[in-house]
This record gives sequence, structure tokens and C-alpha cells, in this order.
Amino acid sequence: MDYHAPLADMQFVLRELATQDPGTPLPGFEDFTPDLVSAVLGEAAKFAQGVLSPLNTVGDRVGARWHQGTVQTAPGWPAAYTQFVDNGWNALSCSPAHGGQGLPRVVSSLVEEMWNGANVAFALCPMLTRGAIEALELRGSEAQKAMYLPKMVNGEWTGSMNLTEPQAGSDLAAVRARAVPQADGSHRVHGQKIFITYGEHDLTDNIVHLVLARTPNAPEGVKGISLFVVPKFLVNTDGSLGARNDVHCVSIEHKLGIHGSPTAVLAFGDTEGAIGWLVGEENRGLETMFIMMNAARYSVGLEGVGLCERATQRAVAYARGRVQGTELGSPSRDKVAIIRHPDVRRMLLQMKSRTEALRAVACVVAAAMDQAAAHPDAAERERQQAFVDLMIPVVKGWSTESAVLVTSLGVQVHGGMGFIEETGAAQHLRDARITPIYEGTTGIQAADLVGRKVARDQGHGIRIVIAQMDGVCRALGQQNDPQLKAICASLDSGIQALEKAVQFVVSATDPRISAAGSVPFLELFAIVAGGWQMARAAGVARRQLDAGEGDAAFLRAKLITARFYADHVLSAATGLAHAVLHGADATLTMEDGQL
Repeated sequence: MDYHAPLADMQFVLRELATQDPGTPLPGFEDFTPDLVSAVLGEAAKFAQGVLSPLNTVGDRVGARWHQGTVQTAPGWPAAYTQFVDNGWNALSCSPAHGGQGLPRVVSSLVEEMWNGANVAFALCPMLTRGAIEALELRGSEAQKAMYLPKMVNGEWTGSMNLTEPQAGSDLAAVRARAVPQADGSHRVHGQKIFITYGEHDLTDNIVHLVLARTPNAPEGVKGISLFVVPKFLVNTDGSLGARNDVHCVSIEHKLGIHGSPTAVLAFGDTEGAIGWLVGEENRGLETMFIMMNAARYSVGLEGVGLCERATQRAVAYARGRVQGTELGSPSRDKVAIIRHPDVRRMLLQMKSRTEALRAVACVVAAAMDQAAAHPDAAERERQQAFVDLMIPVVKGWSTESAVLVTSLGVQVHGGMGFIEETGAAQHLRDARITPIYEGTTGIQAADLVGRKVARDQGHGIRIVIAQMDGVCRALGQQNDPQLKAICASLDSGIQALEKAVQFVVSATDPRISAAGSVPFLELFAIVAGGWQMARAAGVARRQLDAGEGDAAFLRAKLITARFYADHVLSAATGLAHAVLHGADATLTMEDGQL
């Protein structure tokens, strides 16, 4: 089955949860009226369903193929990419200064979710290009911006991120690639990079690689890493392509999933050295690369949301059509669709409620990105950026871990047929499994959250968010509605559990204790954040139903979904808090030999 963008829920989240002041658009976003945004989302939905989704299966079954240093993408991929850039989708959220459309991030994030739901392997290509664009915008020289950005923004060229080496995975201090300065101001780059997404392909004539490497006198560790721009083809002064650079794809990986996305092993400088130019200051490359990584981490979170939506759609369609058994408690002996069986309904609602919570959290964070970038008040920009920084590891970690859970449930709903590749359910699980790993594992996201975002400021930032959660909870509890009161009670319990965990983290004197509970802490914060947004959504749905506004069936479903989330997902908060507070002893005292 093909993907269908959940436009009703996207519009609801955008209108009711993510828009902070609909009457006062941010500077630079005045032209993006509700009608224009609705039109953009509608056209993106058509492209996702009509062009990208039909290529998802062939991308998985045929995949990318390597031959003598070149990579051929799956059938239909080049034509789809050409259509993608010709329609302007690549430039959607890029700066107008370099030919972009400057769309608010909160809107482009929903479009990006559509690309991921329709075809996550295809969506990886523009996602990495966008990260490279952002790094060059912020740290590149004016000459570099003029040379690369217009063609990267319009999609004529793509970009790649080159961090990982065989001996340097998450530990970037171990990077060994070297860059030797030349008399003309360039550098000759030598070394091998692995796991390079779209590091080689046939979609564009040129690929702009951003590469971490060390100069000859660089200090050891992360403070000695510089960033270089190394194009596949050198660029002449008139913008035309020149000679082939000394960077080559020696192989691509054979992976569990995302087969349509070529994951390259790149060799830099096998002969004279790949010609590259320093981006930003020497020995400060990691700071610049983190610009790309933060953008990419948020985008990988959106991959998780899209995969959850796609798996849920497939599972619901199968459950509606698969007739098996009689309905429990019914006098009729007629066979019914499995969607009538309570446990199947539980799985489907687990999938649906998590997906809607993930989408809401991600969109609220994207709206904060827009505020942090464009709000006229500097103090407000700083406040919104602090919220974004706090939430990035949550969006990345929770959305991707949820994608593995939700796509696995999708297989389970299919029963034995889910284990058969032809049904398509297994592909979503295989595609999802990489998302909690690349761009920083869940463990790394959790360490960032606990160590840098919570403990470092003694919990100040997260307590601001908790106060906002508490305000929503108190307002909801005053409503004379049983559903809302039940949601409020669950949210209140989750907030209390989160407060205890925050106090524990900021009071810990042994960092190993906090680290041992960091992943449960991330999940705890995430599901309470999801409960916060689902509670807000439930309050809006109740208010609109009482006023006779909106789509009544959609709003009733929103209320029930929020109630399910409160009872089945948010209720896990107390157990997760227990793991944070008491789980370190067994984790740290077990002898290595007994593991």
C-alpha cells in the first residue's frame, strides 16, 4: 500500500499546538499565510504519495549498487530526484539569500515527515545536503558560500557528512584523517571515511563532502579536528565543474535496511591527496560539524515519526481487511476483521497514540527553532534556543526508539504474514532499526541530555518545561470532563515522577550513577513531554466539540487517543523514575565476566 500523509492531524498540530501567536507572524515569515501553508502541505502530500511512496519497495528490493567506484541508485530514483528539485522541494526551508524559499521550520518539518513516511531511504539525501548547507552558511567563507550554496540549495549538487572512520565511531577524538596545507591556501586530504550516507550516487553531477581531518600540528583529541570542504569534482571560477578530485568510493555497505540509500566507504587522497579548503577556524571543526549533527539529529527524529506513521497505516489497513475469528462477547458466530479483537486494537492504538505524540513534540520543537531564529526579542530567542537544545536529544532518541517499537508492533499485527517480506511490514522495521544508532546512539543522546542539558545547569532548563507541563495539567483538571480528568491524573503522576528523577540527577555526586539511568531518564522525560502535548490536544478537542467546531469524528478520536496514551504510555513514568533512582547499583556492581 502507498503512504497517505496524515494531513488532518498535521494541520491540527500546526494550528493548535505549534503556533504560539497566530496573529503576529515572525519577521521574515509574514508571507506564509495559513492558506499558503495548507497548499504547501497538500502539494507535498501528493508528491509523497504519488512519486516517492511507489519507489519505496523497489528501493528496498533492488537497492543501490556499486560497480568500479560508481554507485547506481534504484530504478526510478534519478527521475524522482530530478522532479523533487525541479518542484523546489529541496530549497523549502533554505535561506532566500542563496535561492531557498525560507519556509518556517515548523512547516518544513511536517513536509520532511512526509518524505520519511513515503520513502525514508530517498529522504536521507536531501536531509544530509540540508545539514551541509547549514554548516557552510554559518561557518563558510563568502567565497565558499558563493561557490557551493546556490547549487546545493537548488539541488543541482548534494552534500555529505564525513566523520566516521574504522577506528573512530562515536569517539571522534580518534579521527586520523589528515589535511596537509598547500601554498595556495588549500589542503591535501588523506584518509578513509566509512558510513557516508549518499557519499556516492548518480543523482547529481557533484557531491560536496564536508570532512573532519587533522592538520600536521593539530593537538590531540577533539580540540585538534578541523573541517574541510572537499568536492567530488573541483569547481572552476565560473562555477563549472573541473577535474575529478582525489576522492573515490571503494565500496558501499550491505545493510539490514534503507537499501535504497547508498552508504559509502570513501577513500580520500589515494594518489596526490584530495583537494579541500578549511571551513571556519582551524582545530574548531567539531564545533562546526555539530551544527550539521544537531540538524541531522532532529531530522533523524522526524525519520522515526514518518516510519511510525507508515507502519501504523499499513497495520490498520491489514487489520481492517484480515478476517479471522469471531468477536469476543458477541452472540454472532460470524467471522470478523481482526481490528475487532481487543488486543489488536491495543496494538493499533499504541502505534497511533505514540505517533501522534511524537509528531506533536517534534512540531513544538520546530516552532521553537523558528522563534529562536527570528523572534525580535533577544531574550526570547535565547529562551527558545535553550528549549530546542534541551529537546533535540529527546526528539532524536525517543522518536527513533519508538519507531523500532511501532514498526515491530506493525509486524505483530500482521501475524505470520508480517514475517513475510511481500507484505511490506518487515521493511519498515528493518528501515527503522538504524535510526536509534546513526547520528548519535540513544545512549549518546541520553548522556547529552543528562550531562550537558540537565546536570550542567542544575535542572534549571528542564524545570521551566516542567512548570509549563504543570500549568497544562492544572487547567485540564479544572474541566468537568471524565476523560480530561483521567488524562490530567496520569500527566500529574508523570510530572511528579519526572521531578524526582531531575532532583536525583542534579544531586548525584558520582557521574556513573546518572549515566546508568540516563536512557530511562530520556524515555521518562520524553513520554511525559508527549503526555503534555497529548493533554493540550485533548483540551483543544474537548473545547471544539463543546463549541460545535471542527470535524467531530476527528476530535472524538483525538480525545480517545490521548486517553489511551495516558493509560498505556504515560503510565510507565513511575517505573522509569524507579529505574533512574534505583537502577544503578546492579548495573555498576556486576562483574564484567558475569555479563
